[in-house]
Amino acid sequence: MNFKTLLATLALGLALSFSAFGAGTVDINSDDAPTLAAGLNGVGMKKAEAIIAYREANGPFADADALANVKGIGEKTVEHNRESISVGSTATANPTAKSSKK
Repeated sequence: MNFKTLLATLALGLALSFSAFGAGTVDINSDDAPTLAAGLNGVGMKKAEAIIAYREANGPFADADALANVKGIGEKTVEHNRESISVGSTATANPTAKSSKK
């Protein structure tokens, strides 16, 4: 196991331990990839990284439904995780990043 893999594994373990004792939600506008992967069912590191790339390119998510705009994240994934998703501050939300539901 190389250093980066070890570090990622430790970060994931730490994120898992915090989510077990925390409020049980992840902030899709501010949490890092290991926290997103640990806190959202059906979301691994690749999808968590896609969530971060999407929000960096498009600004903060306005609501949980907007998460379905991320490639690889569907409406079913959003529905399965709705209780675990928070959006934190959306004050600077990109008006062109539209929710997938109307």
